[in-house]
Amino acid sequence: MEFIYQHRDRFGVEPICQTLQVAPSTYYAAVSRPLSLRRRRDQELKVEIARVHRENFDVYGTEKVWRQLGRERIEVGRDRVARLMAELELVGAVRGKTWRTTISSTVGELPADLVDRNFSATAPNRLWVADLTYVSTWPGVVYTAFVTDVFSRYIVGWKVSTTLRAELALDALEMAIWSRGSTDLKGLVHHSDRGVQYLAIRYTERLADAGAVCSVGSRGDSYDNALAESVIGLYKTEVIRKQRPWRSFEQLATTAASTHPSAICRQRSSSRLTIGSTWRQPSRENQTAESPGNSGRFSAAIC
Repeated sequence: MEFIYQHRDRFGVEPICQTLQVAPSTYYAAVSRPLSLRRRRDQELKVEIARVHRENFDVYGTEKVWRQLGRERIEVGRDRVARLMAELELVGAVRGKTWRTTISSTVGELPADLVDRNFSATAPNRLWVADLTYVSTWPGVVYTAFVTDVFSRYIVGWKVSTTLRAELALDALEMAIWSRGSTDLKGLVHHSDRGVQYLAIRYTERLADAGAVCSVGSRGDSYDNALAESVIGLYKTEVIRKQRPWRSFEQLATTAASTHPSAICRQRSSSRLTIGSTWRQPSRENQTAESPGNSGRFSAAIC
């Protein structure tokens, strides 16, 4: 219904319903239906949450807003406050500087979400997920981009850079394509968030040249790219935090090259990153074997 509502002015309700094989009466009934009690209560709570946040100089986070509402005898759960604050894009003050790695693209037509949180693949080079993160070093912030093959859980491409320009993601993609050699990538689905790096013209054109199809998740929902987020979480936990402090960009880049979390295995009993391993291209047997990782659970380790 949301799709029809967003595009009704451009295409008209009836043509969209005909294409989607939905009766127009179903759409009109849905939009004319009164809000549920829960939705009405959400609207009321949003007003109170925005007021509390504004009255406290826009510095209160979820916890303090929830406690203040409790003091005012407004009954609401903490998780509900967190959800509504996220919808209102309200955040509390954070000690220290926060870094945004995902800046949503403003392009008009966005690629569809072809994955729908189903992070499984029947063979290598059927589905890749991509994301990037930041690492604090003494001279400043350094960024790392990853491209992961969902079937084998291998990081097939990566790049470390001091900037968030499109070249960061593009170089990781180029490495992923190069690592596959002469393998035909036609029909590959490349999934990412809505970051400007992944929707840049050069990036999408390179995907098209390789025969890949671009897919993006919804705005502000990390679950739509959960596998890539898991790879980053493992990288942060078992590489970055394990060996900090990072004194220079060169130290981080060298460690990433020597550790290279590219051979990410699927055995749950070996879910650790072994520092100092040398990356090697996955063998044909590893690439074509049946993947137990398709169960939906994620674990990773350097092979």
